[in-house]
Order: sequence, then structure tokens, then C-alpha cells
Amino acid sequence: MFRRTKVIDGTATGQVGIKKKSSVPGVMITQYIEELPEGKSHPDFTRKPIALTIQEGKFAFFKAIVIGDPQPTVTWDRNNGDVSDTSRYQTKYDPNTNEHTFEMPNVMPDQADTYKCFAKNEYGQAIVTVVLNVIAVGFKKNKAQPEPAEAPGGNFKSVLKRRSKILPASEQPERKEGEIDPKFWEILISSDKKDYESICAEFGVTDFRWMLKTLNEMKKEREEEQAEFVSSLSNLRHIRVNSDNTASFELDMDLIEPSTSLYLYKDGVMVPYTKELGDSMKHSLKLVGKKYIFSVRDLMPDDAGLYQLDVGDVNVFSTDFKVPPVDFLVKIQEVKATEREDAVFECVLSNPFSKILWFGKNLPLEQGDKYDIQVSEDKLIHKLVVKDCLIVDKGIYSACAGIKSCNAWLVVEADKDAQKGKKAARKTTRAGGSGMDLQKVAQEQQTKLAKDREERKEQIKAASVAPPPAPTAAEPEATKELSDVSEPAAVVEVATAEPRITGKLSDICVLRGNPAELTVEMSMDCSGTWFKDGEPLNSGAGVTTTKSGTRHKLRIQSCKDDDSGVYRFVSGDQSTQAKVTVGGAPEFDPDDLYKFSKPVIIRVGQNAAFKMPFPPQGNLEVRWFRDGTEIKDGGGVKIAREPNHSRLLLRDCLRTDAGEIKIQLKNPFGAMEATSRLIVLDRPGPPEGPVETVETTSSLIEIKWSPPKDDGGSAVTNYIIERQQAGQALWTKLGDVSADKTSIRDRNVTHGKKYSYRICAQNPEGLSDALETADSIMAGIMILSGPPGAPAVVSASKTCINLTWTPPEDDRGVPIIGYQLEKRKKDTNLWIALNALNEPIEDVKYAVKEVTEGAEYEFRVSAINESGAGDPSPPSAMACAKNPNMRPCFKDPEDFIVVRAGNSARVKVCYEGEPPPQITWLKDDEPISPWINVINTEGTSQLVIPSSKRSDSAIYTIKAKNSMGEASFDIEVRVTDEPKAPGPVELEQSVTGKVVVSWAPSPDQELDDRLYYVVSQRDSATRSWKNVADRLFANTHTVNNILPGVQYHFRIFAKNDMGLSDPSQSPTWGANSNRVPIPSKGLKSSGVSFERPPSILVPLKVHAPPKGYQLYMTCAVRGCPTPTVSWYLDDVCINFDKDYYITNSFGVCSIYILRVRSKDSGVYKVVAVNSFGQAQCSTKLAVRD
Repeated sequence: MFRRTKVIDGTATGQVGIKKKSSVPGVMITQYIEELPEGKSHPDFTRKPIALTIQEGKFAFFKAIVIGDPQPTVTWDRNNGDVSDTSRYQTKYDPNTNEHTFEMPNVMPDQADTYKCFAKNEYGQAIVTVVLNVIAVGFKKNKAQPEPAEAPGGNFKSVLKRRSKILPASEQPERKEGEIDPKFWEILISSDKKDYESICAEFGVTDFRWMLKTLNEMKKEREEEQAEFVSSLSNLRHIRVNSDNTASFELDMDLIEPSTSLYLYKDGVMVPYTKELGDSMKHSLKLVGKKYIFSVRDLMPDDAGLYQLDVGDVNVFSTDFKVPPVDFLVKIQEVKATEREDAVFECVLSNPFSKILWFGKNLPLEQGDKYDIQVSEDKLIHKLVVKDCLIVDKGIYSACAGIKSCNAWLVVEADKDAQKGKKAARKTTRAGGSGMDLQKVAQEQQTKLAKDREERKEQIKAASVAPPPAPTAAEPEATKELSDVSEPAAVVEVATAEPRITGKLSDICVLRGNPAELTVEMSMDCSGTWFKDGEPLNSGAGVTTTKSGTRHKLRIQSCKDDDSGVYRFVSGDQSTQAKVTVGGAPEFDPDDLYKFSKPVIIRVGQNAAFKMPFPPQGNLEVRWFRDGTEIKDGGGVKIAREPNHSRLLLRDCLRTDAGEIKIQLKNPFGAMEATSRLIVLDRPGPPEGPVETVETTSSLIEIKWSPPKDDGGSAVTNYIIERQQAGQALWTKLGDVSADKTSIRDRNVTHGKKYSYRICAQNPEGLSDALETADSIMAGIMILSGPPGAPAVVSASKTCINLTWTPPEDDRGVPIIGYQLEKRKKDTNLWIALNALNEPIEDVKYAVKEVTEGAEYEFRVSAINESGAGDPSPPSAMACAKNPNMRPCFKDPEDFIVVRAGNSARVKVCYEGEPPPQITWLKDDEPISPWINVINTEGTSQLVIPSSKRSDSAIYTIKAKNSMGEASFDIEVRVTDEPKAPGPVELEQSVTGKVVVSWAPSPDQELDDRLYYVVSQRDSATRSWKNVADRLFANTHTVNNILPGVQYHFRIFAKNDMGLSDPSQSPTWGANSNRVPIPSKGLKSSGVSFERPPSILVPLKVHAPPKGYQLYMTCAVRGCPTPTVSWYLDDVCINFDKDYYITNSFGVCSIYILRVRSKDSGVYKVVAVNSFGQAQCSTKLAVRD
């Protein structure tokens, strides 16, 4: 959360200034009021202007997108200057994209400044600043910069203080003998150690020890300066020529501040560069991650020089670009090779070159297994051998020598002789070559170079012994005259007697067919001669020469192309000359002019292109205009000029770009213009409002509107009208009308209903934005219902107040569709609606649940019809939200509860009573023991016995007592366990077909009066058990239908509320009971007994699972008879706890917990019991958080 700070500056009286934070960095927002009204907002920028560095004369612009309600007003300003000059500053707004544009055509250096954009409305303002840097053409590093304005604090550092040690050639001072060029150190700092020797040899440095010492000191100083702007600098690659006639150098650099300015210099002169791909500027920068790549395109010899890159005011890299005087005498030729054959490219240079660059498919090639690069001894012949050509090797290969390059195709054809499916054999032949005798060409060039060297030596030798230059012809005569004259006065007299030219000739351009006149003014009357292109010129053939005193004239009556030339006037040793150029005004071809005059029709967002051909001419100026304003290159405008045509491209056109487009050709002889028109099509603007209500009745609503101001470039065809009924979200189409009609009648209306309308204009490009009615329009006159009866309180509680009321006596003829109920809290004046008008209460009763316990309320109700809510009823009596006084009572309690011994017993009883009653628990009419817990909550009381025993079985009584009375309730709690098995079973037959089954009672019979017995029977005929008696409270039972010859078995179970006991087995009764024993003939047999006490085969393991995880514990138990297994947690039996899933499969006892909780921690114990004894094992479970 941001702290809001109040300020007092920049706000009007009565306003506050609250600084707000924008989602866009760098935007400063001031809010004028504490709380904004609903739906309103202060201004903010969703897109702020971006800082711009641009070359002088280009088109500069800033763009911004502003939001806010109401719509903010946007203005622009600059720190040091005025922006009111519309010829230099233009502001535009595009309503479709909501973009505000600030344009500066033909930007000049004095416009470099910090600019501000202000967005204001009645609730606040937003400000953002942006910097414009302008690079002056020909700007030099050593050029003196103007002193910056002193800051209020006086602590500004000097800006633009950088001076390069490398000065432009025109400003370099004359170096003293033995002084080292500063260029040497700049190159050396950025070079590898392996290049030190060659650089020293180039600049004539021989003291390497001194050089290394000085270089280390300079490097240390330079690295300290760089550390202010650069955090890392590596992978410096010096400038080199690429295959696409460009040169580039690159480096990896990590700037501390990414916005730090980068400057590029060539020989000390700053050069502009662009960061945009495809730009026409010569120098460009490409940034890939941390790699900066500077490129120079369209290489020329004058591109050679020292290139330096500065970051801020520190140099980080210097590289020397040398362009050797070399060209290709023989260029490489196209090679057609068969697969697995070698291909040879050959070329011959005009000057020896130790190594040229070879490229294959724009990638540099090096000597290796695939490529063989060869150079002749005279270094004029260079070869590239592509070994073992494959299909993938085909493509364009190029050779680069200095800034010159040539390229040719390598075409690789499949070997037709190779067997299908097998790789072709390697061939020993070579394809390609130049087809010329390269040795002969190289020998001739070598001879020519040797001859040129000898000629230069002779010229140097002749220049060294040549005599001083002889005086001109005029000088001896002057000398002679001066020698013959003895008096100085005579010298002056001779000098003044010579004629002089006081009005010289000047170059003129004459339109073909017009007269031309050349005039020379002399200082005295004298004769003279006219010359044209060195030939004497006399009067005749349309040319006349005249003399009038000291004025000499040459007149051409009707100029023709042959009259163009250099005209010279000579009088004595005085002469003057001028060039006469005869030509015609620019002209357009009639067919081209007709094509250009056709309008260009596009849609919004598309590009518009204009092209105008014209005959090639010298000194031709081409200018483009839109609605009389000149169009400059830059931004979304691209102007291309070729010798025979000019193109204009307008990118991403808007409706505001539409208008008259004109091209003007101008030369010294005149001007010519051609006009076209740009039509930008778009969907129309919204119809003009407001929507007027012409007529409204109970069955009709008529509205009208005005056509849109902007038809989108094509005529509106029709209007589409939609309608929405008040209280509904759905808009339905009402219909459409033609463009010449701007009104509609809606006859499908209901009296008293309100409707909203919206109108859209349509043209072939689509629908406009909608014009909506400001307020809903009612059909007919509003008729509201009378007031209902005052609400009556039926009942009240702390959570709800039930109300009822009577309908209004006078509904004024309009049916009532429902009611709106309002409440008012005591001691307040605010009525709060409990339901919206579009959600009426349809009944005349309502339960108000939006109440606070103990608070008092009054209520009123209004009847709602189609026109809205009518007059409210009189308020109800005050009603308090509290429960009424009542005698305590219990809600559906249970009177009998059975609990297994060892488990916790919980007796929960719900009650009602006001005021809240006092709760008391008794056990058999005696106070309960202290270790029994009683938990009382609102409306509920709970008795908890933590670990119950049989002795806890009793009648528990709950008593509730308050001022209104007393109530009590008895609950029998039976604490028991699974019963023990009955005693031995005896069978006796007193009557044929009947057997009396008797058994000893279960040991639990005396402890549990609800215990009874179950008798099961199985015979040899069916071999399945079935119950023959249930709920026997005696210890005998007579079984009927006993058949002879059939064996019978009986089992006796004891059963109580916990379940069945283990069975007691009876002896066999039936077929073999009277069997005669077989004598053993003296042999004695001994029976084998498998009975044994329980034992633990696999004990429990320790577990420590995280909270919320599942848990599975298991152990293995054996014994005969099968033991009964019980699980305990902290000595409390959990066999019947629903939170645990317990199984016993053939002695493998398992417990499963779906999600362990903290309360599941403890000691778990397994107890196995049978008639021969018991066994147990335990483990500890620790649940981790």
C-alpha cells in the first residue's frame, strides 16, 4: 500500500493534491479530491512518449495514449522554449486509436530539449516528460558546446564535455618531428597483443618497452573511466568486410544504465546511425542480447578511417578500417560440378593482396578439409577449391578484396552414373575455373605495375631537380614597364589607365524559346570580344552583341539547346565568364498524369502508395504535399526518389490522412504539379446526438437523431436501431431505416414501461459506434400506485423479523406487480431498500433476515407497477431483533445411548429458551463426577465421558432453567462391550423328533440386562447354518423336527447392543452318535492338538508421516482358536471408530488412516486374545507438521 501525501501546490482553492502512483513508470499523477465519484477517474497514461534521438532535418514525433473520465485535455510544452509556432510544432488526435501525437517536421538542433505532456480533467492531472536529442549534420567531437544553464543548486556537472584525442583531418595540428599520432594509442588499446608488432611497424614505433609501459597506464586509466558506464566489455571484433558489401564491427557490452547514449565517430566526426532494420541510413546498430553490431553499408573508398564507439563520455572501442586500392581484373565465374567432384573458383586482382575473404552462402570460409584456399606467389591469383561437392554445397559463393567483391553460383548436379541407393564414388576431376589464362593476365598486370612504379620514381626524381617556376607572361611586361619608369607617379598613372571589369557575368538558366541577355560593365570605354566554349562569337544567327559606353551586351533572341555553354568576355587582359543553361520546365507524360490523377482508395490501417514517373533531369527538386502542406520523410511517411520517378508511401493510414495529394517537380526553368486524391475508407462515426423524443404515448414512442459528422469516406446506407427495456439486459433489434431518414416510430411499447434506444450508422465498411439515449423514455404518462398499509410485525427473533401488510386501497388503474420493502434503524434517518425495483416482492409478507441482534427497526413498503415504485406506506412500529421470552424446551433428544467400553461417550442435547437457560447434568439424580466434561454452546449442551467404563452406565438427566420455567430430560447411557461366549452346550432328547439344547450362561449375563442368546443349527443334509431361535433370555431351547439318520450341530451366541459373542459349539447329534467303537487290537492312539495361545509373527513398525498424508500400519498374528484382535490408541479401543479402517485377513491385521491429523499421534497397540492367552505389540506414531 502506498502512502498518500497531500500537497498544496498545483491545486485550486478548496482542492487537495494527492500524489497517486501510475501503472506506467515515469508518470506523475495528482488527484484533486479525496474520494472520486463512482465511475469517474483522474487522468493517466497507458502509453507514454518514448525518448528520441534523431538526425537534423528528419521528421520527429511523440505519441501518447491517455485515459480518464471525463475525457482529459492534453497539452504539450518544453522546458526551454515555446511550442506555439504551428509551422514547427503540430498536435494531432486520432479518436479511433485514442492517440495524441506531437509532431516536429524538419526538426532542427535548437528543438532538442525536455518536453512535457499534460493530461488534465476536473479530478486531477497526469504529467510525463520525454527527451529529444537532435544530431546536427557534420557535428564534430571537438566542437565547442554551449554552456548549460546553471541549476538552482549550482551543482550540475558540465555536460557534453567529451573531447576526442582524434581530430578531423582538417583540424589536426602539424605534428612535430618524432611525435606519435594519437590514433596509434586508440587503435592499440582495442587490439590484441599479437597485433602490437604490426601496428608499431605501421606508425614507426621501435621502443617496445616504453610502448608497453605507456599502454598499460593508459589502459588502466581507460578502464576506470569505463567502469562508470559499463559493467563488462568483451569479445571485441575489429571491422571487416562482409559478403553483402557491408562492413561491421561488434562487441559484447553490459551497460550499467541501459538508457545511456551511444555515439559513433569516424575520424573524429560524429556520424548518425539508425537502430531500425531496412533503414536507408548508411550506418546502423543491431542489438542482439548483449552484443552490439555496428554496420556500414554501400561501401565506398571514403568509408576508410578510424571508427570509435563512445558510451556516455568514454571511448570503449576503436577500430581502423583500411580500404586497399584493389579491384578484380578477372572475376569468379559460375561453376557446374557433378556430385563428388571438386569445384574451383578463380580470380585475378589488380594489386597484390596477401589474403582475400571467401564466403559461401553468406558464411565465411576457412582453410580446412572441405575448402582449399590458394594464393599465387605474386599474390594476384586467388583460388577457392570446394572439395568433394555434394548437393548441399550448391549456392552463391563470393570473394571480397577490400571493399570490392564478386560472386557466382555453384551448381551441383547428381551423378547419373552412380548406382541407385549407393553413394557415388569420389572423383579426381575438377570443375570450374575462369576459362582464361590467369598466369598471362597476372604477368601483364605485374609488368604494368612495375612500369607504373618506374614512372613514379622518375617523376619524384624530376621534381627534386626541377628549377623554380618561371613568371607568367604578364609579369615580365609589368617588370619591364616599372623598370623604364623612374618616378613613382608614373607608375600610378599607368595602373589607372588600364580598364577593369566592374560588373562581371553570372550563370543563368533560360527557358527554351525565351531570350537571354549577358551584360558586362567596364570601368572605362574599351573594346571587348565574346567567346562561346572557347570559340569567338559574333552577331548573327539569332545572337547580337552591342556596346553602349562602358556596357557590353550579348543577346540571344530565342534560346535553343545549342545555345547552352560557357560564354566569356575578354577585354585586354581582363576577362569574365558565365555558364548559360537552356532547358525546359519539368513535364509529365499525359498517360502517367492521367493514371496519377485517379484517386487512391484504401481502408483504415492499410498503406497508401503513390508513384509518379518523369523524365530524368538534372537539378530537379521533388516535393510532395497533402492539402497544401508539404509532406516530410519520417514517421509513417516514406518518400523515395529515383532518377526517373518518385514514390510516396503512407503507412497505417487514418481517416485524417485523407485529402488532396500533390507532387511538385521544380527545376531552374519552372515547376510542374500533378494532383491526386487519397480516400481512406472506414466505418462511419456515430450519429450526432442527442436523441430527441418527438412523441410518446401509451402505445408509441417516436425518436429522431442527426447524421454522423464523418461518413467514413463512403455514404451512409442505413441506420440500425436497437431497443432495451428498463430492468432488462437484452438489447433487441427494433429495425433499420434508410440513410435519408433520421427518425423511427416504436409502436410495440407497453404503457408505463421505460425504454432505451441506440442507433448505429452503416456504410459498406461496417457499423459505427452506437448513439444511445441519455435517459430511458417512458411510454405514456407515469402513473404510480397509492401507498399500501403499514407493515405489521408478525414475529421477531435475533436473526429474523417477519412482516405482513395490506395492498394499497387505490392502485390508480395500473396493476401492481410487487412491492419494495425498506428498513430504517432506530436513531438514523436513512431508509435502506431490502430489494431492488427489478426484483419486487410478489407476496404481502416478507421475512427480514438482514438484521443485527438487539437492534430496533421500523419498516415501510411501496407498491411497484409498470411506472415504478409508488408512495411509501406509513412506517411500522419499532421491532427489536431478539428472541421472545420462552420456557426452556429440548429439541428431539435421544433417550438411550449405547457406548463401547473404552470409547468416549458423547451425549448431545439441543434446547431452546429465552433468556438463555442455565444447564445442569445429573447422574442417577446425583452430581456428575469431576472428570466428566460438560460443553455448553448457544442452544446446545454436550456431556463428554473421555474413556468410558461399564460403571459409567446410568441415567443422566439434563436440566434447563430460566426465569420463564424449568425443563428436564432423562437419557440412559449404557456402557458395554462385546459379550463373552456362553458356557458348554448340552443336548438331550426327551421326545422323539425333539432335542433340548441347554448351555451355561455367558459371564456378562449378570452385567448386562439387555443380553440375550441366539441358537444356530446345521445338519448334514444342507451343510449350512441357520438361526432357529433369537432373543432368548433363557438358557435352554427345544429344537423340533429332528430327523433320524441326520447329523446335527448347534452353536449358541450371546448378543447385546455391541453385537454377537463367539459361538459355543454343541456336540454332534444324530447318525453316528450310537456308533459301535472299533477295537484297537492293543494299539494305542494319541490325538494331535493344534490349539495354542496367540503370538505376534510380524510386529508393528514406527511411522512418522507428514500431516495430511495417508497411513497404513500392519502386523501378523496367529493362534488357535483364532484370536480376537483389538486396536488401541493411547489405551482407548478404536475398533469401531469411523476415522479408522481396520481389517483382519487370515491373521494379517491392518489399520488405514486416509489423512493423518495431529490428534492421530500416540501409541498404537494391537491385542490378540483367545482361550489360551493373549499377545500384544505396540508402536509410536508421530505426525509431522
